[in-house]
Amino acid sequence: MSEQVQNPAEEITKEQLSEILQVRRDKLADLQANGKDPFKITKYNVDADSENIKANFGDFEEKTVSIAGRMIARRIMGKASFCTIQDATGKIQAYVRRDDVGEEEYAAFKKYDIGDIIGFEGFVFKTKTEEISVHAKSLTLLSKSLLPLPEKFHGLKDTDTRYRQRYVDLIVNPEVKRNFIIRSQFIKFMRKYLDDRKYIEVETPVLNTIAGGAAARPFITHHNTLDLDMYMRIATELPLKRLIVGGMDRVYEIGRIFRNEGMDTKHNPEFTTVELYEAYADFHDMMDIAEGIISGAAKEILGTYDVEWLGEKIDLTPGWRRMTMVEAVKEYVGIDFDAITDDAEAVAAAAAIGVELADTADKTWGNALYACFDQRVEEKLIQPTFITMYPVEVSPLTKASPEDPRLTERFELFVCHSELANAYSELNDPIDQRARFMKQLELRDRGDDETEMLDEDFLTALEYGMPPTGGMGIGIDRAVMLLTGADSIREVILFPTMKPLD
Repeated sequence: MSEQVQNPAEEITKEQLSEILQVRRDKLADLQANGKDPFKITKYNVDADSENIKANFGDFEEKTVSIAGRMIARRIMGKASFCTIQDATGKIQAYVRRDDVGEEEYAAFKKYDIGDIIGFEGFVFKTKTEEISVHAKSLTLLSKSLLPLPEKFHGLKDTDTRYRQRYVDLIVNPEVKRNFIIRSQFIKFMRKYLDDRKYIEVETPVLNTIAGGAAARPFITHHNTLDLDMYMRIATELPLKRLIVGGMDRVYEIGRIFRNEGMDTKHNPEFTTVELYEAYADFHDMMDIAEGIISGAAKEILGTYDVEWLGEKIDLTPGWRRMTMVEAVKEYVGIDFDAITDDAEAVAAAAAIGVELADTADKTWGNALYACFDQRVEEKLIQPTFITMYPVEVSPLTKASPEDPRLTERFELFVCHSELANAYSELNDPIDQRARFMKQLELRDRGDDETEMLDEDFLTALEYGMPPTGGMGIGIDRAVMLLTGADSIREVILFPTMKPLD
């Protein structure tokens, strides 16, 4: 049966697909019966790739190369054929002639299917139409494709299928690979940036007996040997600050975080962050580092500070805006919380613009300020903006401001109404920290299951003494979304969490 139509989702009936699958399996069985089982080949020498050959044709012309890749197109013309091979770097044409590879091998080649992985050895030349190609002198079937690829003109467009079958997505939509190359380059740049500043990369546990370091709902698992319920980490903060106590003055960790919460275009239950902590620094130093990492990565990877994201043109040129939460609410909402000192007045001012506090939140000046920002200001922050000085109620691990004890030395970085980084001048007073943990426990008892748990060992560590410290977390997935222009976090996670199909 011909495979001219190859999109099972749109064109092929179940009966036709079943026939195609059987034909491919019959071809494999025939190869195996004749001692040519491609799956028994363990190695193939590859010494060139499509991108390098095309970029440096002058160096490769008439020279023999060995290439390998997936056949994604083919034109058979009697005694000679052209096919397109897709390797890790791109696509290149191969020219296969019966008189060069032999009658038996050429006959076998004509039976190969789109999707098969083939190795070619031959010399580089240009066709009459000036297309750089490899003139095959020999070829080897390296792997048999038993399933047809989606037909090239329709492709794999359904996003749900693309995320579930990323391997097919990468084959038929090779431009998707760009996002993950940029992701790798961003992490590489960030590592070098921090390593050059004498930070040490470390690893801390994923499984913990306490879920701490963030306000989030954890995943719970069970350790059989210890007969103990454990939490998958929701942050790396508390173990890293223990290392600061121990004298490792600059540490960072790039790792997976797990939060049992909602899923949308900006949230996946498992995601990647970098958290870093520097002794004798504060949140101002963290702002400089955040700006340096993201703007520097854009310039090095993309060659520009100008990017487009979520329909907006973003300028990442260093010198990002820095404003307090009180200033932001005054500018965008019109309420001056600096002029309000009474809790009731603050709550009333918020209610007057339709902002309501969460049921579990105390009716305080700080909670009213944060609610106004969260519900009325965040969505308006397009260009890179550091929002600083958060209320103490929503910052249980942050050092209070010496000028105003209602506020903390904390910032969040927003770009295109999305949070990319969160940083503190870390709280190092164990007595104050215990009091804040106890306040979190009160909220938990009132039904807020995303509040901090009491971590006695962390309090013990603080009692040994932690120096003044600046700490920060950057969401790597969102930073990569910014650099790639992706509108969904699933476009920058190779295998996003998906509900299983029945």
